Amino acid sequence: MPAPARQRCHALLSALVTLATAVVLSLTAPAAPAFAADAWTELGSDRADPLTESQGLTSVEVPAGSPNRYTGIGTIPLGVSSRGWNHVGDPDASYNGYYIEPYQRDSGNSKMFRVQAPGGAWSEYVHTLGPKEALNNSWVAVPPDGQWMLAGEYGTMSRLLVFPTPGVNASTSPSANLPQASTVNLDHAVRDVQGCDFSGPTTLLCSSDDPAGTLFGVTKPLLQVDLSGPPNGSADVSGHVTALRQLPLRSSCSGTFETEGIDYDRRTGTLRVIVISPGFCVLTDSKTYRFTRG
Repeated sequence: MPAPARQRCHALLSALVTLATAVVLSLTAPAAPAFAADAWTELGSDRADPLTESQGLTSVEVPAGSPNRYTGIGTIPLGVSSRGWNHVGDPDASYNGYYIEPYQRDSGNSKMFRVQAPGGAWSEYVHTLGPKEALNNSWVAVPPDGQWMLAGEYGTMSRLLVFPTPGVNASTSPSANLPQASTVNLDHAVRDVQGCDFSGPTTLLCSSDDPAGTLFGVTKPLLQVDLSGPPNGSADVSGHVTALRQLPLRSSCSGTFETEGIDYDRRTGTLRVIVISPGFCVLTDSKTYRFTRG
C-alpha cells in the first residue's frame, strides 16, 4: 500500500478507536449529579442568636398564632443535658400540633426524640440504634399525614430513616423502644444534611453543610428530595435528589460557615434556613435567610 494510503488508513483507524473509547466511557462513567435551576428567590434575613437559634427552627401551625420555634445549645433543659443528651438538632411540628426535637449524646447506642403534646406536656421517646446506624440525630421532618416521621444521620449518606411519629402514631409509647420502620433510599448520596422539611406530601427541602462540594459541584447546597410515595412503615420508598442552589455565605468574617436547620411554612410559602457565620462573627452576623419560590 502506498505511503499516503497507509497514512490515511492509520488516521481513520485512530479516529475509530477514539470514537469507540468515547462511547465506552460514556456508557460506563457515573451519571452527573442532578442540578436544577434555582427556583428560590431570597427575600431577606434575620439575625440568628448563637445560643438559642443556632441549630434548627420550625413554624408551628397548631394552635393558630403560635410563634416560630428554634433550637440551640441554650434551649436544652438542664434536666435533659445532665443525662447526656447534649446536642439538639433541627425540630419539626406535626400538622396537628405535636412539636418534636431530635437529641443525641456523645456515646452509647441510642438517640432520643423529645415531644411536646398540644396541651403542653413533654415526653421522651428513645430509639436503640440499628446495625450500622450513626449515633447522630441531626433533624426530624413530619409529613402532612403525620403518622410517619423522617430523621437523618450526619456524614455521607444514601438513606433517610423512617419512624412512627412519636406521640402521634398510636403504636408509640415513651416506655417502649421507638423502632425504625422503613427507609428512604436515595438515588444520589448526600453529605452532612443538617435539616429537612416537607414542602408537600412527597417533597423534602434539605439544608446540607457539605464542605467539599464534590457531590453536586457546590458547597453548602439547598437540596430537594422527591419521594416515590409518602413515607410509611410497611415498605421502603426511593428518593430522587436534586441540588437547587448554594445557600448564602455572607459575613464580615472570613472562614468556614455552617448551614443548620431548615423550615418551610406552608401557610406563607416561605422557606427559612439558618447559616452560622465563621469566627467571631458567629455572635454578630449569623443569619436566618428567607426565600420564596419563583
